[in-house]
Amino acid sequence: MRARGPVRNHAGPPRARDGGFSLLEVLAAFVILSLVATALFELFGGALRNLAAADDWSRAVLVAESRLAEAADVRPLREATQSGEADDGRIRWQTRVAPWEPPGVDPELARVSEAMTTRLWRVEVDVTFPGLAGGERRFALATVRMAEKDPK
Repeated sequence: MRARGPVRNHAGPPRARDGGFSLLEVLAAFVILSLVATALFELFGGALRNLAAADDWSRAVLVAESRLAEAADVRPLREATQSGEADDGRIRWQTRVAPWEPPGVDPELARVSEAMTTRLWRVEVDVTFPGLAGGERRFALATVRMAEKDPK
C-alpha cells in the first residue's frame, strides 16, 4: 500500500493568499481612523474654546486694571462711583472709591487718625463679561491708597 499525503482539491503547489485586504479589514481600518479623527477634532475644538475664554479674560483684566489706575489717580480722592462699558458693550465695569478703615483698629487710634491730613481710600473695580455658556463672569480688583483729605 501506498502512503497518502494531504489531500488537495486543486492541482499544483499550495499558493499564498492573494495580495490586498479583505472588506472586513478595510472597514476596521476606517472605524479606527474615524475614532482617532473624532478625538483630534474634539481636542482642537476644546483648545479653541479655551483660547477664546483666555482672550475674554485678558481683555476684562486690562479694562479692570486701566479703570482701577484711572480711579486711583484722581486728586483729591473723593467718595465716588462710576460705571461704563468697553469692548463694544461686552465688558461692563463699575468703580467705587470710599474711605477705608482697616478691620480691628483700636478706637483710640481711629480717633487720633481723624486729626491727620491724610486718610486711606479703598478703590475697587467690578468687571462683568459674558461666559462661554451664555452666563456671566465677574471679578473685582481693589487697592488701598493714601491721599490727602479733601479740604472742605
